[in-house]
Amino acid sequence: MAGACPPERAAAISRAGSMGALGALLSKPNEIASWVRRFRALGGTSLQINLWVPDPPPVRDSEAEARVARFLERWGPPIPAEIADARPPDFAAQCDAVLAASPTVVSSIMGLFPTPFVERLKARGIAWFATVTTAAEARAAEAAGADAIVAQGMESGGHRGAFESGDAERALVGSFALLPRIADDVRIPIVAAGGIGDGRTAAAAFTLGASAVTIGTALLRCPETELPDAWAAALDGLDPEETMLTRAFSGRAGRAVATGYVRAAAAADAPAPAPYPVQRALTAAMRADAVRRGDVNGMQLWAGQGAALARAEPAADVVQRIWREAEELMVLDGVEESRPSSRGQTP
Repeated sequence: MAGACPPERAAAISRAGSMGALGALLSKPNEIASWVRRFRALGGTSLQINLWVPDPPPVRDSEAEARVARFLERWGPPIPAEIADARPPDFAAQCDAVLAASPTVVSSIMGLFPTPFVERLKARGIAWFATVTTAAEARAAEAAGADAIVAQGMESGGHRGAFESGDAERALVGSFALLPRIADDVRIPIVAAGGIGDGRTAAAAFTLGASAVTIGTALLRCPETELPDAWAAALDGLDPEETMLTRAFSGRAGRAVATGYVRAAAAADAPAPAPYPVQRALTAAMRADAVRRGDVNGMQLWAGQGAALARAEPAADVVQRIWREAEELMVLDGVEESRPSSRGQTP
């Protein structure tokens, strides 16, 4: 998750034998370079950097944006009209910075990387992991040259990775349905994402055809994440139904804790969110003010449906515990001996 992936945590995970990660959506090229230098200075080796495939420029509507701003002011400070003009970092410059950083993996989300960038990755020996949310997207990613598929179930916290923004709520597929279907359809390795936070859930993913798993929400309460106290407390014992899919923070659909603001934004009389990244810019003041005040109702509390599995323990302990528990379960159930031979080693 962009903004919740400090190099200290990523390096600890890498040193523990897993793969650290940087969500670089909001990072400028110099920030990517600085983050990676810090990661490597801390002893990190195996690294994934994640980039969003850009949406088309948003269709702007000043009157609709003003309605959203008035609604947001119920939850935070006044919003100047010009704040909605914010732009995300330049994607081409981010790609250049990522290539210069030379990570183990570059992962895509919200679509497929342009062919020229894929060719540059492969020329440098950098693997491309493509995040998908449906079987059709997985087939398209394999055909485009992806080295592995990250299968994102609807349980995942944070943004949905649907190739088309409008499909995010319609094509909601859970991990238990998504993984075996993709495993039957593609020949490249699959990384499972969504609802995985302990050995049971990891072993289930391996049984269903995954070669590896990615841990998101389950790492948020680690001390290295330095999450705001109110966010960390909100995850403690959170039931799956206490999360919601919402566009209320960024304009793109993402799963978050169902706070007062999230529920109000879903009400019939609430204004429709502006498109990404306009909505993200409009909500920036509310989100920052809520963090300062420790008010969960205005905070962007990304969380997957398995949030209750998150523990307040060091990141290295989390990944080693999950792997140890999963191995024990797979040996107990004979899964290790029965996994398909076409699956490679854990990426």
